[in-house]
Amino acid sequence: MKFLDQVKVYVRSGNGGGGAVSFRREKFIEYGGPDGGDGGRGGDVWIEAVEGLNTLIDYRYQQHFRAGTGVHGMGRNRHGANGEDVVLKVPVGTEVLDEDKQLIVDMDHVGQRVMLAKGGNGGFGNTHFKGPVNQAPKHANPGLEGQELAIWLRLKLIADVGLVGLPNAGKSTFLAAASAARPKIADYPFTTLAPNLGMVDLSLGERFILADIPGLIEGAHEGAGIGTRFLGHVERTAVLIHLVDGTQEDVAQAWRTVRHELEAYGEGLEDKSEILVLNKIDALDEETIAEKAAELEAAAGVKVRRVSGFAGLGVTELLREAYALVQKQKGEIAAEQAEPEDWRP
Repeated sequence: MKFLDQVKVYVRSGNGGGGAVSFRREKFIEYGGPDGGDGGRGGDVWIEAVEGLNTLIDYRYQQHFRAGTGVHGMGRNRHGANGEDVVLKVPVGTEVLDEDKQLIVDMDHVGQRVMLAKGGNGGFGNTHFKGPVNQAPKHANPGLEGQELAIWLRLKLIADVGLVGLPNAGKSTFLAAASAARPKIADYPFTTLAPNLGMVDLSLGERFILADIPGLIEGAHEGAGIGTRFLGHVERTAVLIHLVDGTQEDVAQAWRTVRHELEAYGEGLEDKSEILVLNKIDALDEETIAEKAAELEAAAGVKVRRVSGFAGLGVTELLREAYALVQKQKGEIAAEQAEPEDWRP
């Protein structure tokens, strides 16, 4: 399935049906009075977050959505049928924005359902206008028009842990070693052109979602290599695993480049828990591994883990560390939400 994380769509709710002008006509009843029914309400446009979707690809082929029009009222006080609603189903993590890219709603949990455009009300039939002065009204209300708007759908993957690094840092290989995901893997930059998700199962009840984010390059926070789109997928992660290719000459500069892009992008990326990893150690001797790790630790000021996604070296230990950090953050969030607000008499 192709990945699509941003698309513009146009929605329109249904017009209301018009009220009817009708009079009762029965044998032996000369003045039956008005009996025009009301028009039906126009259909609404809704958006709903559902399970099983991880792309907006369906909206590449259809960008216009229109709810049903309400049926006009009829004689004998018959109410017109309401127009059918339209429901846009999107992956969890989809943001809905207006034309100016201002956030309308964040669809962040399964089953969340939000009305985007309300259908127009149906018009009153002439029965509503009967009174002592006018007992045979010959007019009815037209239905109200629906609402029309253009919106942007922008998907930000919801994952617990995100893999970041320069192109060819070995993120896809690591994802394949850590989960059942099978991303495209090759020994050249920009193999991954869209984020990939994998479920990591450590043991019964211990699992988390790992996202492989396409390689970042210098200037990503300004959109280079559509980096802003890629960085957006990291916003919702709790932990970052920063992979550095141990086979390149300057590992410290590789770390600085990605770190600068995270800090420049903002949105809290610079404050996320980060595990720094020297990858591809299967291609290095022990002395070189020690030298490269020391260079990274001197630049970043943190302990560097040493792994090989290709050979599976150190992968399980790294995943357990990431899982512990995810659980710690979830516990902190739950504790904050449980704290009562300050009470003052």
